[in-house]
Amino acid sequence: MRLTLHSDYALRVLLFAAVSKQQLVSTRQIGDALGISVNHLAKVVNRLGREGFLEIRRGRNGGFRLARDPASIRVGDVLRATEPDFHLAECFDAGANSCLMTPVCGITPLFAEARDAFLHVLDRKSIADIIGGPASARRYRELFGLTDGAR
Repeated sequence: MRLTLHSDYALRVLLFAAVSKQQLVSTRQIGDALGISVNHLAKVVNRLGREGFLEIRRGRNGGFRLARDPASIRVGDVLRATEPDFHLAECFDAGANSCLMTPVCGITPLFAEARDAFLHVLDRKSIADIIGGPASARRYRELFGLTDGAR
């Protein structure tokens, strides 16, 4: 299974916002810190705002921050919101499936079970779990170029 860059960047954005201590951050900040296209990040941030993960403030002094506690943001929910689908094989897409084995195949239920197990594991972990404790959050802030008290 391979996740899209959109989901990968969504997790990075949420981690960045989580360690920013509720200060507003910008896509430019994240783009500069992580070497990611600001245009691509803008799409990710917009999606995360629509899905209720981020609070977005527009305008000159705008930016975004987490809309809720990082412990309440489950990784599985983020991926469900950002992945276009979880089609592990052609047969998962009824509209495009042309596989002749589908009526008798045992692969589809096996892959479906694996996908469900994958999401179940991710549902047990939150953004806060990924960050870890205060020492780990401090290392994230240093990595991201964030200083305590500065934007």
